[in-house]
Amino acid sequence: MTWLQAMILAVLQGVSELFPISSLGHTVLVPSLLRWKIDRSDPTFLSFVVALHLGTAIALIVYYRADWVRIVRALVASIARGNLSSDPDERVGWLLIVGTIPVALLGVFLEKPVRAFFGSSALVSGFLIVNAFIMFAGEALRRRSTGERALPTIAWSDGAKVGIAQGAALFPGISRSGSSIVAGLLLGLTHEDAARYSFLLATPVIFAASALEVPQLFAPGSQAVLAQAAVGGVLAGICAYASVAFLVRYFHGNDLRPFGWYCLIFGSVCLALTLTKVIA
Repeated sequence: MTWLQAMILAVLQGVSELFPISSLGHTVLVPSLLRWKIDRSDPTFLSFVVALHLGTAIALIVYYRADWVRIVRALVASIARGNLSSDPDERVGWLLIVGTIPVALLGVFLEKPVRAFFGSSALVSGFLIVNAFIMFAGEALRRRSTGERALPTIAWSDGAKVGIAQGAALFPGISRSGSSIVAGLLLGLTHEDAARYSFLLATPVIFAASALEVPQLFAPGSQAVLAQAAVGGVLAGICAYASVAFLVRYFHGNDLRPFGWYCLIFGSVCLALTLTKVIA
């Protein structure tokens, strides 16, 4: 992987990680479309991608820094008291913990099987099409529901459901933010609250994945990839900060359907090109 390729992937990751269009899917498909000679099944490639995700997580912490200060402070106070209070920040903090557990467990058990999907453009294209219909279905079902709920009012089991939905993003082509936002919408959250919970929940999940994968970048012979990952992580973080700032404003009055149409069209084109052997 050249430096130019690495930086293009970093920008792509930073922009697409928070948009519900699957950054992993694009990380697999774009190199194929551009005919880059990259071994996507190589462990160091996945570690490089995870390092880019780490830059995204840092950008989320910076953007939501005020929220995280309140949440951590409320969690510490809750632990010190030994019981729960009516503080909404405390409630959100525990919901984040509850939501992180299932996706972390899924990551441990599915990490090795999912690695094989990185080498198949056809599978990734198919998952991207599935991702489109997840968003279409989520919006259709949301419009049939009545009433809206605030994030701190959802049940603990609902937080776990969002975490399980986010675990679908282990499959490249399924969007982490898309699946978790849809789960939030089906629980009665507004687009704003569903997106906020999704973005906050992504932070500990990405850090956990980084703890597992990034150490491979320090293996003998990986120095070049390590340097690319470090610079790429910074670039991805800058792009991710701009992305979340845009999406927070976007979800004030818009929904997921435009992203669904994009995934359907892009995934279908890539699948057709793969099946006709135009790309590998």
